[in-house]
Amino acid sequence: MVQSLNTKVDLTMDATSFVGLAKYGQVIIGDKAFEFYNTKNAQDYIQIPWNEVDYVVANVMFKGKWIPRYAIETKKNGTFNFASKDTKKVLRAMKPYVSYDRMVEANSFFKVIKRGILSFGKKKGSK
Repeated sequence: MVQSLNTKVDLTMDATSFVGLAKYGQVIIGDKAFEFYNTKNAQDYIQIPWNEVDYVVANVMFKGKWIPRYAIETKKNGTFNFASKDTKKVLRAMKPYVSYDRMVEANSFFKVIKRGILSFGKKKGSK
């Protein structure tokens, strides 16, 4: 059985992990870590301690009315993408553990296209 890192649980919610194939399970936000446990396989889990979290990136649509997904970027192990039933509740539960300047909004489709067009004419660096 997997041992949880948390001593106190703030929020438990159904979620989907998009690491590899989509996996359904539970997200647990507690005082020590962000945890995801797969419902079908108990040995398939993700535990991210709060001191390892670099950024929390949220995909915001319709001026904040809908947040379909969020990603947790870690300092060493890359990015983990998740979706929850109530994403706003999950992000609010993370606020005490992740500083406000580390919770950012993902670039929209149009921002990515605009950056690509503007950088198309620039040289990468000449030697």
